[in-house]
Parts: sequence; C-alpha cells; structure tokens
Amino acid sequence: MTEKPKNITIVGAGMWGTALGVLASHHHHHVRLWSRRCPENLASVIVDADVILSAVSMGGVTPIIKQLQDLNLPKKAIIVTATKGLDPATTLTPSRLWQSAFPDYPVVVLSGPNLSKEIQQNLPAATAVASTDLTAAETIQVIFATEKFRVYVNSDPLGTELGGTLKNVVAIAAGVCDGLHLGTNAKAALLTRALPEIIRVGTYLGAEKETFFGLSGLGDLLATCNSPLSRNYQVGYGLAQGKTLEEILAHLEGTAEGINTTNVLVQIATEQNLYVPIATQVYRLLRGEISPLTAVKSLMERDLKSE
Repeated sequence: MTEKPKNITIVGAGMWGTALGVLASHHHHHVRLWSRRCPENLASVIVDADVILSAVSMGGVTPIIKQLQDLNLPKKAIIVTATKGLDPATTLTPSRLWQSAFPDYPVVVLSGPNLSKEIQQNLPAATAVASTDLTAAETIQVIFATEKFRVYVNSDPLGTELGGTLKNVVAIAAGVCDGLHLGTNAKAALLTRALPEIIRVGTYLGAEKETFFGLSGLGDLLATCNSPLSRNYQVGYGLAQGKTLEEILAHLEGTAEGINTTNVLVQIATEQNLYVPIATQVYRLLRGEISPLTAVKSLMERDLKSE
C-alpha cells in the first residue's frame, strides 16, 4: 500500500482507461477520468496530479501531448502510457513520444495480457510496468496492484511497449486462422513463428530479447490471439468470414490498433530490410490485395529452412 492516496488523472475514458481507474480506486486513490467529451478542461484535472496516465488510442497520443505541452504539469507527476501502437508520422512508440515531449518527467509503460472487459469483471490478471526510472515504475506498481491484479516491474519500457504493440498484428492473423477453421495445429504454428518475428523487429529497434518472453510479450500474444474479446482478433475473424474491413470497423467496439500498427511495421521493415512474413501477409490482406486463403497459402508455401 502507498503511504497516502495519490491524485491520478486518466486521460482516455474508454474501456481500458475506465478499467485502470477502477483498479487504482481499490487503494482509495483520487481518480479522475477525462476525455474530450468531458465538461472540465484538461488543465483543471491535472493541476495537482501525482500521476497522469494516457489510455487514449494511438491517434490521440500526439494531440494530447500537444495539449499538455501548453499547460503546466505538476513537477512531481509521473507520466504513464497504456497505449499500444506506433505513430504513423514518426514510427515511434507512445513512450518515446512522451519522453521526447517531457524529458524531465519519468515515463512508465503499462502493458500486459489485459483484456479490458475481463478486468472490469474483476477476473484475475497480471501486467508489467516498465521504466528506466525504477522508482517511478515501483510507485505505479503499488498504485495499481490489487489482490486480483498482479503488477510486475522491469527496466525495458521499449520492449514492454513493443510486445504489446506488435502482437496486435499477429492477432489479426490469428483471427483469420480461427475464422477459416484451420484448427489448433495451424494456429499453434502461427503463434510459434510469430514470436521470433516480433523479437526480430523489437531487438532491432533496441528492446531486450528477454522482455518478449514475459507478460507484455508472450503473455499478451497468447491472450490477444485466443480471445474473441480482442478487437484485432475480431478484424481477422471477420475478414475470414468474407466481411469487408469497412463493415467490420463499422460494428467494432473501440479501435483495432493492429491495423495502423501493420502499416507502420511494414514501412519500418521495408526501410530496414527486416524479414516479417506474417506482417507482410496481414498488410496485403488489409489492403484488399489478397484473400484470407491466399494469405495462409503464401505463408505455407515459403521456402523450406531450419527452424
């Protein structure tokens, strides 16, 4: 338990931000949820914040940063980012955008196998908080840990972030696999080969390999690729059922970050000559260049090689 309640401002009042607010309130912290639709202005809800947590979609990160740059952040504040995505303009992760904008503030990444609806149902779960400032990470650990929500600390914010981001691309492929009823063998092969692909990209970008075997990497991969609660999984499943991307998105509850992440990831891979066969087929599928069956066939017909 913390010595005294903290003032926590959560920017983004969607399912994830709301779930995190409920977790923080377990220890009687003062939680304020804010979104663009709130009557209060942003300045009024951060004035005495000990923690400013961003739970907005990737598209909202830069606008929120710009708004906060025009305000006076409390000097003691810890910035927490709980967004999984890549910025299409810079290809940077959210934490790097936050750290660049606020170099004098500690930035903590919160990421793990955390389906919002299960958290809201008070089902057991675990997550990781990561920062180069371990004191800040440990503060966030204590704030959000409950009897049913276990929080682990590590010092690799980039890897923690990339694990949760890149697996969204694979979740689309997993949804296709299940939507085509390809069976457990095929899906096991997909996820097993996806992990090295994620690690290949993540380590190239500067993350630590070991991080991808933890909660924010392998853990999040397993959760997102095996649950119909995952929006990215729903996208792949819908495409496999013959729906158009537009039809799927029109009925989707929230943002499927894997779509934007796929585009940015393939851009990075092309520029840096990185081998990303799964992401490439997902990219072509999302663009309407190939059918779900063709995507699977392309992956299966690659040259034989050692594992």
